[in-house]
Order: sequence, then C-alpha cells, then structure tokens
Amino acid sequence: MQHRISLIGAPTDIGAGARGASMGPEALRVAGLQAALQGHGCEVVDRGNLAGPPNPWLPPVDGYRHLPEVLAWNRAVHDAVHAELSGGRLPILLGGDHCLAIGSIGAVARHCREAGKKLRVLWLDAHADFNTSVLTPSGNLHGMPVACLCGHGPPELVELGGSVPAISPKVVRQIGIRSVDPGEKRFVHEAGLEVFDMRFIDEHGMRHAMELALATLDTKTHLHVSFDVDFLDPEIAPGVGTTVPGGPTYREAQLCMEMIADSGRLASLDVMELNPALDLRNKTAVLAVDLLESLFGKSTLMRD
Repeated sequence: MQHRISLIGAPTDIGAGARGASMGPEALRVAGLQAALQGHGCEVVDRGNLAGPPNPWLPPVDGYRHLPEVLAWNRAVHDAVHAELSGGRLPILLGGDHCLAIGSIGAVARHCREAGKKLRVLWLDAHADFNTSVLTPSGNLHGMPVACLCGHGPPELVELGGSVPAISPKVVRQIGIRSVDPGEKRFVHEAGLEVFDMRFIDEHGMRHAMELALATLDTKTHLHVSFDVDFLDPEIAPGVGTTVPGGPTYREAQLCMEMIADSGRLASLDVMELNPALDLRNKTAVLAVDLLESLFGKSTLMRD
C-alpha cells in the first residue's frame, strides 16, 4: 500500500519547560525525512509550518502556563490534521512540544467519529502526560495532553475536538513510560490507562508489550502513533528537553516501529519534543528519521 503522506510543521515550545522544541520540524527536514519516506514508496508533500503566537515565557496562571497560546497552536494543528485526514492523506505532525497532541489526536478522534472508525492511540513516551492543573508541579501543558483528551483539563482544550471527552482512556496504550509524578500516578491508575512501562518491557520484552498494545486491531481501526522522542534512551537520543534514563534501546525501538508497520493500520502520526538545541550534531533527528523509515516499511529482509 502506498502511503500518501502530508508533513505538517508546528514550530513551537509553548507547552514545554525548556526552549528549543520549536526547532524540531526543521531538524527533521534537515535529517532528510521527506526523501527517506519517498525512498520507501510513499508520496510525500511537505505543507510547511503552521503559524501561531510566540512563546511569552511566563509563569503559570491558575495552574497552566501559556493557556491562550497553547489553545491557538492546538486549534491550528487540529484544523490542519483534520483537513489532511478528510482528504484521504496520512498526516505526520512535526513538533513542537507534546501539548500539540491535544489538537492532533482531537482531530483524529473527530475524523474517526465522522468515518465510523474505531481509534487506537499508541503513546510512545517516557512520561504519562496525565497531569492536571491541580497535580502538575510546573504548569507546563506538555505534561497534560492525555488528561485533556480524556476530558480532564481546561474547557477550551477539552472541547477543542468537538466532543467531550475527545477519547476514552480505553483507546490509549502507553509504551516506554518511566517518569510519572506522584499525584499523576494515582490518577493514571484511577482512569484505567493501559501502560506498558519500562519495568513491563524489562520483564516481558518489547515484542510482548507491542503484541498486547496492537491486539484486536481490525480493518475498521484507525491507528494513531504519538511518538515523543524522549521515549528513547537519552544515550542514543540526547536531543530532548526532558531526558529520563533507562528508555528503549535502538533495537527495542526498531522492533516497536516494525511491529506497528506490520499491523498495516497506521493512519496518522505525531513526532514530538525533538530539541536540536540540546542535541549533538542533529544525532537525535537522524535517529528519529531512521525509526520513521521502519514505521513505513524499512526492514532488513522482505516481509510478507
């Protein structure tokens, strides 16, 4: 199957606690993302970058940093992603920080409602991103997107996708988690999120985690992957603002991507939190492109 892909840049670090993720889209382009995907038979169009407000770098107000600006960016992302899906294309959102998943996954959920499809979200991340204004230690909205999508957050963001909540926690599978704030830990448990944390992967292996995360997908399932680059171990991917030791190795990450590709269900994608300001000669962007190639069919041998 030839993928018809649209690249959408969202150059902002509006929801993050460190500056620099705004340069992520360009770093992925410099690392050759478009040509790499075209090399695997994909038809790729680069839509350029979305526009939004600058980062004012202010303290939190009522538990949220930069809420008006986060809303503006997420509206732009929502509209762009929804337009590509409506046109039968596979959007790849090039972040930017992970707060933008509110707009991206909100648009995917809206598309699934309109098309009569089921949704599965794979959240590849070191963090659960299930904080609220009450639980957050920082007020940074990139720690809250999953909670917002599940209906727990400021009304402006919770209602963005046209349905409240945008998704049920039951459609989410989190993989690679290894950093969860104390109050957030309880909230994740109460919400019933399915989490394959690094202890699970250590004990059972990436293959078993992915088999469970991809179980019961069928032809009516839209699979969305939200890939935070800090999912990866910082030894191989230093270019992120929130490094957490002990993440998946190169081979574990490759297996994860190859098994998603084998499912044949991938229909939309976020690539988030790449921070070239903290990287080493664009090493992390080059690795991300390598992994995205595996997501779109690169393998050592021909597979059935």
